[in-house]
Amino acid sequence: MTTALALAFVDPGLSAQSSFRSIMDAMARPGTVVSLSEQVAPPHPLSRGGAAVALTLFDQDTPVWLDTALAAASDVAFWLRFHTGAPIVTDPRQAAFAILSDPERAPPFEAFALGTLEYPDRSATLILQVDSLERGLSLSVTGPGVKDRSTLRAMPLPPDLPQRLVTNRALFPRGVDLLLVANTAVAALPRSITLIEES
Repeated sequence: MTTALALAFVDPGLSAQSSFRSIMDAMARPGTVVSLSEQVAPPHPLSRGGAAVALTLFDQDTPVWLDTALAAASDVAFWLRFHTGAPIVTDPRQAAFAILSDPERAPPFEAFALGTLEYPDRSATLILQVDSLERGLSLSVTGPGVKDRSTLRAMPLPPDLPQRLVTNRALFPRGVDLLLVANTAVAALPRSITLIEES
């Protein structure tokens, strides 16, 4: 139980504001790595970056789905409910947010809420915990908020992520948004981005 009650933000108000600015900056500039300065100590395997995003964006009205490793760690669900009030759901289609500690084995994006043409905002945001935002698969993207192109490297990721991004873009304005979080940084791949094929 001590682990489950591990510290959240030291100063919840100021820390949440700082993290929110970082997340919004990342969403506004797809593919750009933005620092997450606020540190927390969540139970394993929830990462510090994943926890900071959760503390900033989750509340009692945002159902959350956890992947197999996170769901198997009861301290994680308890920590999230205790600090954010967010309900944990077992059906990914019911989730406003999903946290994936093992992105290489991420379910198909179609398993999550994709929104509707009338309500595209009713789609899910997927939080992929990665080990690095400096190494790994290279993704060049363009779209709103990107001047010419932006190139993001991250690992680990789903091996078929490029095709997933192409399919996700074709659904626009429907589709999922992605937040890639390392321990101290975040980058975003919103549904509005277009993948650029490297020559």
